Amino acid sequence: MTRLYHFALSPFCRKVRLVLAEKRIEVELVEERYWERGADFLRRNPAGKVPVLKADGRTMAESQAICEYLDEMHPEPPLMPRAPADRYEVRRLVAWFDDKFHHEVTSKLLYERVNKKVMGQGYPESAHVKAGAKAVKYHLDYMGWLLESRRWLAGDAMTLADFAAAAHLSCLDYISDVDWTRNAAVKDWYAKIKSRPAFRSILADQVPGFPPPAHYADLDF
Repeated sequence: MTRLYHFALSPFCRKVRLVLAEKRIEVELVEERYWERGADFLRRNPAGKVPVLKADGRTMAESQAICEYLDEMHPEPPLMPRAPADRYEVRRLVAWFDDKFHHEVTSKLLYERVNKKVMGQGYPESAHVKAGAKAVKYHLDYMGWLLESRRWLAGDAMTLADFAAAAHLSCLDYISDVDWTRNAAVKDWYAKIKSRPAFRSILADQVPGFPPPAHYADLDF
């Protein structure tokens, strides 16, 4: 049995969940309170981070390494292009969202509004929230610029770049921190990826104490 140790509002876990679902790989989801740094979890991943995937007799960490492993082991449908230049663009955009977007937006909004409370680390810092709310506008504009000339973020086919972006935005959408009126192309892109069967389990997520807004699971948001 494939098993994923995850936290529901972790964009890195959501990215792996989207790949598993897109590949139609059955998985057991195990909610992991990784911040408690339990001994069993640290044995699975000494870095103390989620996601951690147990599959094929392996215990694997780091979301992008996991995603590329899954794509190579289960090549249909492909989520990485064949051409080296196209693979570069996918990896560039995955890094953009998992590094730059995460640092400038996700950590400033989601982590301040939700993670701090869940982890018992105090109250949100208003300066961080304001910075994240400002930065997300820039990122949405950049995505809109990409989508002016592409069907998907990295090109004409859906790739891991789209799942990385959607993982972060879906977490922010859970707490109503995305202005979908800012860019029609980005909203259309999200509606398209949100309507995929792979997204269903994510739209069903519920975090105790943080109910999602009514539009969160609405495909016609």
